[in-house]
Amino acid sequence: MHETAIIEKDVKIGDGSKIWHHCHIRASAEIGKNCTLGKNVFIDKNVKIGNNVKIQNNVSLYDGVTIEDDVFIGPSVVFTNDVRPRAFIWDPNEKRSLTLVKKGASLGANSTIVCGDRIIGEYALIGAGAVVTTNIPSHAMAIGCPARIKNFVCICAKELEFRKKTGSGVIMFCSGCNKEIPIPEKDYGQISK
Repeated sequence: MHETAIIEKDVKIGDGSKIWHHCHIRASAEIGKNCTLGKNVFIDKNVKIGNNVKIQNNVSLYDGVTIEDDVFIGPSVVFTNDVRPRAFIWDPNEKRSLTLVKKGASLGANSTIVCGDRIIGEYALIGAGAVVTTNIPSHAMAIGCPARIKNFVCICAKELEFRKKTGSGVIMFCSGCNKEIPIPEKDYGQISK
């Protein structure tokens, strides 16, 4: 932990985690093992972060955000925390929204995750500068404003190629690591042309 970091009481931090300059971690936050929090990261009360998570500089995670294992959060990613923002109206019990970033997902620099009980699926890849306003399925690559699914990606982050149709969706193939990834029809049908 850097000497400029502020760690409030009742915070749990796993072995091997590194916390850099000017971070602030609020009471009752949980950070797993082998995580890295870059400069100027804010972790609000009750936020839960899994193991092997990398959070780059200038990111704030607010109450209601849960980050699973192996997630990458790029520099200056924004998590909003109020669906109906007004400076003169603030009731945390009424306005609190949940955001779940599932295992292995990557959020590109300057992307924005608009709250509203949002889920970013396993191994999803959010492009730099994207504005996420809907749930993003597992393995989806979402880009733009608002974010739209361009394709699907492997666990290794290489774009997948269509292999064959199945009864419930499609099988996609990674030419980098030779994996086949099943994608449900409801998700595959979201690819933006």
